[in-house]
Amino acid sequence: MIRKRIVVLISGGGSNLQAILDACADQSVAGQVVAVVSNRPGVMGLQRAVTHGADAITLDHTQFASRTLFDQALQQRIDSYQPDLVVLAGFMRILTADLVSHYLGRMVNIHPSLLPKYPGLHTHERALAAGDRQAGATVHLVTPELDGGPLLAQAHVAIDDQDTALSLADKVLVAEHQLYPLVLSWLCRDQLIFVDGIPHFDGETLLFPKQIDNTAD
Repeated sequence: MIRKRIVVLISGGGSNLQAILDACADQSVAGQVVAVVSNRPGVMGLQRAVTHGADAITLDHTQFASRTLFDQALQQRIDSYQPDLVVLAGFMRILTADLVSHYLGRMVNIHPSLLPKYPGLHTHERALAAGDRQAGATVHLVTPELDGGPLLAQAHVAIDDQDTALSLADKVLVAEHQLYPLVLSWLCRDQLIFVDGIPHFDGETLLFPKQIDNTAD
């Protein structure tokens, strides 16, 4: 099987990146992370990339006069690797519509809530304030609408009475580390494909995200 070329975008420590790198290394994901791009210099995720033989690239957004100029430079760097997939893993930048459209059907993101609940920031605080009994993570196709692309898969975790935003974040992160490599394994073996921006799983239209239950853990 031909291994898919993956470029990962990060902004920090890269724990989801590590889960992806490990899954590629043990071949549970039939892909290769060829480059990791960070918009912040000196982050741990760049060291993880080097350890696994991927190119580690810093593209500091503060050195660009506008979001558009940064995204143009980012697109140029990504395209130089001819990726099959562009994976956002804790990339804390809102991307311009032009860049997202360029990678439509090839760019995915993971978000720490059960979308469509709680797009944007402070997801765990919002789940607790609402009295939710479940939280989780969602992998979705990236479209110009923030956290609004087709939902591909979700992992659920239980919210306990004693949970705080920090403890809930820790539980959701564990679920993310299981969920993201799983979705990438589907993408890399073409079990999950996009036709005109619509996800298809095993040849059938994916109307609802695949559900992974971690609430019993």
